[in-house]
Amino acid sequence: MNTFKTLTEAFNTQCQHNQTITYIEGKDKETVVSYAELQKRALGLLAYFQQRGLKQGDELIVFLKNNERFIDVFWACILGGIVPVPVAVGISDEHRSKLFKIFNKLSNGYIYIDSDNLQRLEKYSQAQAMQTEYAALAGKAIEHDSITDIDVSIAGQVANVQPDDLAFIQFSSGSTSDPKGVLLTHKNIITNVNAIAAGGGYTEQDCTLSWMPLTHDMGLIGFHINMLVWNMKQCIMATDLFSRRPLLWMQKASEYKATILCSPNFGYKHYLKSLVNKEVELDLSAVRLIYNGAEPISVDICEQFLSRLKTYGLKHNTMFTVYGLAEATLAVAFPELATDYRAIHLDRHDLLMGDKVSIVNANHSDAASFAIEGPAINDIEIKITDKDNNTLATEHIGDIQIKGASVTQGYYLNEEANATALTGDGWLNTGDLGFLHNNELVVTGRTKDIIFANGQNYFPHDLESIALQHEQLELGKVVVYGVSHPEQQKDELVIFILYRADMNEFLALARDVAKLVNSQAGLQVDTVVPVKRIPKTTSGKVQRRLLADAYLAGEFNDVLQAIHEQDASNEAVEENLTALQLQLLAICNEVVEDKTIRSEDNFFDVGISSLALAEIHAKIDDAYPDLIDVVDLFEFQTVIEVSKLIEEKQLVG
Repeated sequence: MNTFKTLTEAFNTQCQHNQTITYIEGKDKETVVSYAELQKRALGLLAYFQQRGLKQGDELIVFLKNNERFIDVFWACILGGIVPVPVAVGISDEHRSKLFKIFNKLSNGYIYIDSDNLQRLEKYSQAQAMQTEYAALAGKAIEHDSITDIDVSIAGQVANVQPDDLAFIQFSSGSTSDPKGVLLTHKNIITNVNAIAAGGGYTEQDCTLSWMPLTHDMGLIGFHINMLVWNMKQCIMATDLFSRRPLLWMQKASEYKATILCSPNFGYKHYLKSLVNKEVELDLSAVRLIYNGAEPISVDICEQFLSRLKTYGLKHNTMFTVYGLAEATLAVAFPELATDYRAIHLDRHDLLMGDKVSIVNANHSDAASFAIEGPAINDIEIKITDKDNNTLATEHIGDIQIKGASVTQGYYLNEEANATALTGDGWLNTGDLGFLHNNELVVTGRTKDIIFANGQNYFPHDLESIALQHEQLELGKVVVYGVSHPEQQKDELVIFILYRADMNEFLALARDVAKLVNSQAGLQVDTVVPVKRIPKTTSGKVQRRLLADAYLAGEFNDVLQAIHEQDASNEAVEENLTALQLQLLAICNEVVEDKTIRSEDNFFDVGISSLALAEIHAKIDDAYPDLIDVVDLFEFQTVIEVSKLIEEKQLVG
């Protein structure tokens, strides 16, 4: 156990050792930075910030995609007592709206950003009549690519911070309509990373590799700060690189003999999809720990991943099913090290608040399977309560509440959120449901997600797992919810499917999915709704309630009516396409196997996912290296438009 009291103390101590960060931006594009070099960069950047007028206590939004630059800025802030506010660089208007809302919340906020993204914000502000808001933000912007005069020999003034001082604000919970900033002190973070290190058995001989974004608590705290505090070698892969070329994840793990990895459910599934019918050269025998903290954890995907990679030396006991949330800094519960992950199978009819769970066999007709996340880590307490805040006995379903030195004291300038989450007696209500079994935590769902149907109760992810048996559906693209109408005495069972293609094809899909749920759960599906987006929090949790609210508000009435009125459309004949356009069409249709893409089809209207676009970009980049970026596919949204962009770049080049 180390004795650091603040991140500043930990950073300045560990940067004296000969440890490194490897930034992976491509198969053969990597940069190695020593902790000592990082310290010099951070101090030089801090001097620049202080020359610009930033002082201790000011907030700085870090709005960068490049991981190396992000880390430099983050530590410059920590050293100067400037409060970093990591915000993900998204490509949608929703992401840009969220950024403005966060900036407007800050007491004395600045933003560190590149010129391209600043221009996109300006364009967005003009379209939304937000020129005044943009002017305020631009006036406090520090443009990364305009900085040319940083002298690393000139060090900034390091602040005298205390353990209870605010370290940074993690906007990782809540909807984009009202983003919530989790306040994390130096004490919160040091306490949690020490507990994680103890629970994970970390040593200085470990080597970690992560593709999780640094704007996510797992990426920043779990796979960067933790490693630095414990003087470990770390490899950080660009998130969009994993999206485009997922096989590189394990290739790099094999190359660097990584011992600790992580991914949520969709990452394992994305990797396995890319590995189909492929044999690769890997040695994963060094891996001893793979964190899986997605909610809920898919036991089936765990098993598929471990079974597929067993031949490459991946041990079955490496899968580490854990529970955590940003409000706890990161981690709450870990299972025992070096043991096989475990699941518990429960009768789905005994999963209401206050119910005593009924444990059944895995093959029971009413079995619902849940991963066991283990006991509380060091310095965390867990209790299960009813809706009146009374503590429940073991193996009874209730609200998961947590308490400890790593738990946040609240949300940034958000009394409403504080009143909801903080119980007033030192505990924080996580908003998750679960129970304790042999003093180990089992998370069963979110408090508001239970579906009541036919006098019984069901969890959305249980029904979603049935729907996912359909070959056209993937994890994260189907949402089940019980929509309650004030005038009715039952929930309307609604399934939302991410779908932007032809509505005639959707009718067949909707029938198949409803039939699956009916035959396996005995439930009648009232409505299947195609949606163009599945809303999620910044930590990846599906916001089912937002879809239900939109449904009740009638936002899907037109599309539902159109589905019933839609006549079969005639396939357009593709004529007079150039060789480049034909090649791009072939790439699109190779990647997107479940539909036919035409030259003027909008990628998003026909339902091409972000991951599929990343795969398409990777294949285009193979054929036409370095001509377009993956973000271009979000702006040039048809084959025709992309072909014109490539031709323009070829002329310029």
